[in-house]
Amino acid sequence: MIRAMMTSASGMKAQQKMVDTIANNIANVNTGGFKRSTLSFRSLLYQTYAEPGAATSQSGMNPTGLQIGSGVEISGSRKGFRQGDLEPTGAPFDVAINGQGFFRIRLPNGDFRYTRDGSFHRDGNGTVVTADGYPLETFPTVGSDVIDISVAEDGTITTRNSDSDVGTVAGQLGLFRFANPEGLKAQGGNMFSETASSGTAGQQVPGTTGTGRLVHRHVERSNVEVVEELVGLIMAQRNYEVNSRAVRASDEMLQQVNQMIR
Repeated sequence: MIRAMMTSASGMKAQQKMVDTIANNIANVNTGGFKRSTLSFRSLLYQTYAEPGAATSQSGMNPTGLQIGSGVEISGSRKGFRQGDLEPTGAPFDVAINGQGFFRIRLPNGDFRYTRDGSFHRDGNGTVVTADGYPLETFPTVGSDVIDISVAEDGTITTRNSDSDVGTVAGQLGLFRFANPEGLKAQGGNMFSETASSGTAGQQVPGTTGTGRLVHRHVERSNVEVVEELVGLIMAQRNYEVNSRAVRASDEMLQQVNQMIR
């Protein structure tokens, strides 16, 4: 009975983390480039009372054995990099990725971060930056005399300084890919950092070697589907309730034992 309480408690803890994960997904339903998270579970150790295949007689064996599990735990979380919807904004420095790849951002300390959020701006120095002021790597400086800018699907950046200007190629916006993007570490602020699990970032030309194409004046929305999250929330809640009932049943059985009179 004590074992049943601890086993059910492990289930309640796991479902609580599931609810926490779903809540974070729903909270970021309007966050640009956000990727939903899912949890994976695994069973805890089993106590073996009888080994499967153990001899029961000179010629017989136990066909199944007897093992009692001790509950469940979270084995890991995973980011799902399914493509989000592309939303037109009309902003001259907004760029969305249609396919695989990440933008690379440089932090003030020189470290790199990677993001799918393509909402960028031009600062007073002509540098294209994120909302936090971090510069976008491989994007050229855009002078104050530039009146129009366009970004092609392959990342080619063309600027115009006047209405009669046919345009000048100013540079090319590159994307970065990882062998295992699910191994990236979420850092908040819509950014990720590379890890030993993700592998080293490799720069690619958009639209080549499986890398996504760029869509100018668009941003990628979150890939969270609210209906799916609500269904998962209901399931997690019901699983939590069932585990709590198992705790209650174990407590009632223990109470009956304590009340036994010789």
